[in-house]
Amino acid sequence: MIKKTLDEKAFQLLKEKMEQGLFPQWVLTDPDIYELEIDKIFGHTWQFLAHETELKDSGSYVTRWMVNDPVLLVKNRKGEIKGYLNSCTHRGTQLCTADHGNKKNFTCPYHGWSYNLDGELIGIVAGNKVYGEEMDKSEWGLREIPQVASYQGMIFGCLDPVAMPLEEYLGDMKWYFDILLGRSDGGMEVRGLPQRWVAKANWKATAENFAADPYHVQTTHRSTVELGISPEDPLYAGYGHQIVTENGHGINVITSKTGKARVPYQGTPESMWPMFKKNLTPEQDEILSGVTVFVGGVYPNLSFVSPIHGTEGHLHNYLNFRMWRPIGPEKVEVWCWFLIDKAAPEEYKEAAYRGYLGSFGPTGTLEQDDTETWARIVEVSKGLMMRDKELNYNNVSNYLMGFDRVEPDESFPGPGIAYPTTYLDAISRSMHENWFKLISKDLFVKEAVK
Repeated sequence: MIKKTLDEKAFQLLKEKMEQGLFPQWVLTDPDIYELEIDKIFGHTWQFLAHETELKDSGSYVTRWMVNDPVLLVKNRKGEIKGYLNSCTHRGTQLCTADHGNKKNFTCPYHGWSYNLDGELIGIVAGNKVYGEEMDKSEWGLREIPQVASYQGMIFGCLDPVAMPLEEYLGDMKWYFDILLGRSDGGMEVRGLPQRWVAKANWKATAENFAADPYHVQTTHRSTVELGISPEDPLYAGYGHQIVTENGHGINVITSKTGKARVPYQGTPESMWPMFKKNLTPEQDEILSGVTVFVGGVYPNLSFVSPIHGTEGHLHNYLNFRMWRPIGPEKVEVWCWFLIDKAAPEEYKEAAYRGYLGSFGPTGTLEQDDTETWARIVEVSKGLMMRDKELNYNNVSNYLMGFDRVEPDESFPGPGIAYPTTYLDAISRSMHENWFKLISKDLFVKEAVK
């Protein structure tokens, strides 16, 4: 006998629609689908937690979330980065409520149990008298996050102890992260604290907006054209390549009509260019020297953008990471980091940071443009007509753009499947295909024979 964890017919129709390049809109905010996503996607994939420069010294810590799981990330005395469930093993209270800091140990505010940087229980108030001398403290240590690993300073966690290793999961995306994060001596560093706020949006729409959709730029961010910041050419964000890599990841390498950026190396100081050449392969250097904007994502919920922005007549480049934490079918908590080359001049770093604040984050003009659009998607997706189980072409979001019409560019020097335009839905389809593969895994479970 087969136990259906979700309507079998609906899933079969969904599969058929997606094979045609269609994605039903009701799926975006459906509560049952959302619960499946939390369990089957976020319970088994790697999620971004922090950058190593946020944990500089022994005892440094930050608190983060993997959807609903609270995480305490610390650097112990050996210099190792450890991740724990941020919950006391005694009565389950959230152990540390501060966003960041430096401690020798962590004490629960409820009954005073204390843990060291290795997660070991080291102190119990009146322990011998209350629990007796036979209590074995080694059995009461903090629960570790099943997998924590880093690549180019980026720290990720995974709740599945048997999931593939981080580097295997990132796959070809590592080659592009080597450009973004490994181009400078000493790598990148986080400046300021990560900003965070709650937006009315679904995590799939926000992740897709950044990783896969440069086509929205010329309309949603029209104000930048009217201010003379962006070109009048409506195709300006479409020049370059869209690259699909494994596991739903992807990156857009946006250039210009000529195939080259208007300024080399994204407007970074010329004194840094020899360093970039030294640290990159010729193919990576070719891409970096001619790019205007890198924008992409690591599935399921990490996005990044490396743009050129100008303030007061000067051009600056930086790297912005953003993590979309689902807190419901219609809400995300946005986490937003600013990163820049450690080796960059201090004056340049500060000017780039001001440019970032003007564009992204709660005060950024580009952020406000996107946030309004995400809210509108949520508001219309929960209507009765959107939720019709008899799916048809009248209530689906059609993403046929580029479907079997744009062929890969075999001459592109980087790994992955590269298409010669970024006005394309190749990454979107890859994200959705990965989404379906994950949520439909073990969908129909055989009941145990009695």
